[in-house]
Amino acid sequence: MKKYLALVLVLFLKVAFAQKVEFQTLLQDKISIRALQVWDNKVWYSGTDSKFGYVSLKDPADKKQIKLSEEKFEFRTLAQDSKYFYTINILSPAFLFKINKKTLNHSVQKIDTAKTAFYDAFIFDKFDRGIAVSDPNKSGSANPLIFFKNIANPHEIVRPDFPKYSPGEAHFAASNTNIAMKSGKVWIATGGMRARIFKFSWSDPFTWEAFETPFIQGTSSTGIYSLDFYDKNFGIAVGGDYTKQAENINNIATTNDGGKTWQIQASGTNGGYKTCVKFRPKSKGKDIIAVGDQNIEFSSDYGKTWKIISEEKGLYVCEWIDSNTVVFAGKNRIIKMTLK
Repeated sequence: MKKYLALVLVLFLKVAFAQKVEFQTLLQDKISIRALQVWDNKVWYSGTDSKFGYVSLKDPADKKQIKLSEEKFEFRTLAQDSKYFYTINILSPAFLFKINKKTLNHSVQKIDTAKTAFYDAFIFDKFDRGIAVSDPNKSGSANPLIFFKNIANPHEIVRPDFPKYSPGEAHFAASNTNIAMKSGKVWIATGGMRARIFKFSWSDPFTWEAFETPFIQGTSSTGIYSLDFYDKNFGIAVGGDYTKQAENINNIATTNDGGKTWQIQASGTNGGYKTCVKFRPKSKGKDIIAVGDQNIEFSSDYGKTWKIISEEKGLYVCEWIDSNTVVFAGKNRIIKMTLK
C-alpha cells in the first residue's frame, strides 16, 4: 500500500508540473535589461547604454528605442505612474529621468550626487505612490525617495525610524523587484551580510519595521534578490548566491503574516539562484514563476515545490501579461512565453 501511495504521489506531481511552454522573441539588441513595465499592450524596458524603449505585444515590428542620455548610463530600474515612466541609473551621480508616456519627451528631475548612490529598485502603485531605494552610505544610513503623486517633490529626509543597515547589508539591482507593494503596504528586501525585510504602510509612511529572515546570508553575494506579495499577508522571496548559482539552500521563503516571519521552502530541491519572482494572476497565490540566469522555474503549490520548465539562460526579469503569458528580459533580448 505504501509503495502504491508513493507511486500515486509521483504521478500526481508529474501531472501537476506538466507545464508546456512556447517562446516568441520580441526584441534582440545589444543590451542588458533588468527592468520591465507593461503598458498600452507594449513591453517597456530600460537597460545599458542609456537605452529606453518598447516593443509591442501584438506586433513585434512595432517597436521604438531612444537614448535618454549621451552618457552610457546603466539603468536597472523602471517605474510608471498614470502619466510617466521613471528610471534612475546605477552609480553616482544618479540621474532621475522622467519620460512622458505618450510623447516620450524626457527630462532629468533630480540628481543624487552622493558617492554611494546606487539605485536598485523603483516602483509605483496604482495610486501613483512610489518609492526608490539606493544602497546605504558608509555610516549604514539610507535615503529612500518616497513619492506622493508629485514626482518633483519627493520626501527625501532621512527619518530616524528608517532601519539602519548592518555592515555589508545592502540591496541587489537584479530585476527591479526587491520592492513590493500590495494593499497599502510596502516591503523592501536586503541581502549581503544580512537578509531582512523592511516594511511600512502608506497610512504611516515614515514608520518602518525590520524583520529577520532565515534566508541564506553572510557574504556580499548572498541574500534576497526579489520578492512579491499576492495580498497583504502572503508573500514570497527568492535569491541565493550569484557567485554559486547552482546552490539551492535557503534561497526561497514564504510568509503568511505580511512579512513578519518567513518559512524556508524547497531548500535543496529547487533549481538554484533566482533574480525575479512573480505570482500568477488569478491563481490565489498558488502558482508562481521565478527566473534566474540559468533557468525558469514554476511552482503550483504556493512555493513549496518547484519544477524547471525551461533552461533558457541569460534572463533576469519577468512580468505576467495575463494568466497564461509571461515576458522575460535579460542579456540582449526580450521574449514572450505562453503556458499551454
